[in-house]
Amino acid sequence: MPGGRRGAAGAAARLARPRGRGFRRGRAADRRRRLPGGAAGPRGIGCSVGPMEGLTLYDLAADAAAALVDAAGEAPAIVAGHAFGNWVARALAVSRPALVRGVVLLAASVTTEMPADVRASIDGSFDPALSEAERLGHLRRGYFAPGHDARVWLGGWHPSVAAMQRAATAATPDQTWRRVAERVPTLYVSAAQDTIAPPPSLEALRAALGPQVTMVSIAEAGHALLPEQPAATAAAVIAFAAQYKETP
Repeated sequence: MPGGRRGAAGAAARLARPRGRGFRRGRAADRRRRLPGGAAGPRGIGCSVGPMEGLTLYDLAADAAAALVDAAGEAPAIVAGHAFGNWVARALAVSRPALVRGVVLLAASVTTEMPADVRASIDGSFDPALSEAERLGHLRRGYFAPGHDARVWLGGWHPSVAAMQRAATAATPDQTWRRVAERVPTLYVSAAQDTIAPPPSLEALRAALGPQVTMVSIAEAGHALLPEQPAATAAAVIAFAAQYKETP
C-alpha cells in the first residue's frame, strides 16, 4: 500500500480488505457496488490501536483476521489488499487459511524491493516538511496517471503507520506468504500506468506468486487506482469473487 493510507471494499463472496500504507479514508470504489464485506484499518489510525513496534506482517494479518471475523464470522472470504495491503492479504492467506477463499491484489508490488527514485516519491508524498507543491509532484509521479487529480490524496497520511508497516515487513523473515497463488485462487489487478508497481507479465506473476493467479489490467490508472477507476476496479473484483461464492 502507499505510505500510510487506508480504504475498504465489498465483493460477492464476502470480501475483506486490509488497507493501504498509513492512510485513513475509504474510496468511491468501496461504495460503488456494496456487497457483504468489511475492511481492516491499520493499528495507529482512528479506533485501531495496539503496539506499533516489534511487529511482523503476520501480526498485521492477525489484525485483519480479527476484523474479518468480528464483521462477518469465520466463513471463508475473498480478501483483497491494495498496495502495502497486498502483503498483509497474502500473509493472512498463510496464517489463517480457513478464512481465505481467494485473494485479490490491487496495484500490488509483488516484491518488497523498489528503485530508490520510486521510494523517494512514496516518502515525499506524505513528508510534512515539504511544501504542498512538492508533495503534489511526488503524488503525481508515484500514484496517479496523467490528467488525474492527485490533490485527493494530499490529506489522510499517517507517517508513523507507514514506519510501523515498513518495520514489520523488514522483521518478517518467513517468506512463505509471498507465494499466495500456490494456496488459493488469486486475482492481480494491475494499474496500466503504475510507476510503483509496474504491470508484470502473467508469466512473471506465476513465477513469483504461484500457478493460480490471473490478471486484469485497468487502463488510465496509476498506483492509487481506486480513486482513479472505481467502477472498473469494483467490476474486476466482483467478477472474480462471483466465481467463488459460498455454496449452500
